[in-house]
Amino acid sequence: MKVVKASELGLYLYCRRAWFYQQEGLKSQNLPEMARGIAFHQRHGWQVLTAGLLKILAFVCLIGAALGALLLVFD
Repeated sequence: MKVVKASELGLYLYCRRAWFYQQEGLKSQNLPEMARGIAFHQRHGWQVLTAGLLKILAFVCLIGAALGALLLVFD
């Protein structure tokens, strides 16, 4: 009895032909396009992470400025 992996089910639901090709051991013919897509998604992921960190930094600076203003007012 063959064990079916969740990734196989996902691939089958996405594209039965791709699943069949994978079962037959056939390699994809669009490897350069796939490599570019992977690189694009990695760059995008880093950009999203950087944007999130900058947002946190901006919030910390805003809180610091507000606290500094309060210290000046009540000093």
